Amino acid sequence: MTEYIRTISQNADFQMLIRLLDKHLSIINGDDDTFFAAFNTVEQIHHVVVAYCDGKPVGCGAFKGFADDTAEIKRMFVLEEYRGRGIAQGIVAELEGWAMETGFSVCILETSKKLASAIRLYQKSGYVIIPNYGQYQGVETSVCMQKVIRSL
Repeated sequence: MTEYIRTISQNADFQMLIRLLDKHLSIINGDDDTFFAAFNTVEQIHHVVVAYCDGKPVGCGAFKGFADDTAEIKRMFVLEEYRGRGIAQGIVAELEGWAMETGFSVCILETSKKLASAIRLYQKSGYVIIPNYGQYQGVETSVCMQKVIRSL
């Protein structure tokens, strides 16, 4: 059984998981890793979800405010041996619910074009590709996506 726990970015399990995520992303991003890493710090993240299977931390995700009505999904990761079990989709759903409770109407995110499985996950969760926003404008390796989580 998977349990989704809402917490903060200082949570030790979240910290452990994002160290693994950063290691994974450094391989994917290659020479561009320093650019992307600058936008993935957790100091401004106060809404974190950690997924546990039988008490073991196996995945995480977070969101932070991007604009008045828009939350940005960040730091999504599931341990490789737990992928394909719907855990990431559960994390996304928990983050969206929490973002809605916090007053947001839209969620946005950025991922790499190299992460086809992530793109499929987000599309399956109702996200659509949008023009790259903010710091990702003009970044050819980035895909930005959006989902309306609550009608205004």
